[in-house]
Amino acid sequence: MGAIKRTTIMSEKTLLIKGMSCGHCSARVEKALNNIDGVEAKVDLESNSAKVTLSKEVSDETLKTAVDNVGYEVVGVK
Repeated sequence: MGAIKRTTIMSEKTLLIKGMSCGHCSARVEKALNNIDGVEAKVDLESNSAKVTLSKEVSDETLKTAVDNVGYEVVGVK
């Protein structure tokens, strides 16, 4: 018998974020999202959004709370 190969299921979401106006803002949001287990985030200040790659199940509410906790607001999730 061969070894069972485990694959990590990845999914992507885009968060639309209100309130960011500078590089410091986007860095705070990116750090907050990246502190969540299973999340890799890249914030784009120009589009006021964050591209989030999930390596495990993370609820939209968890993502929104992390952003809220650093003073910004998620106004949409795609």
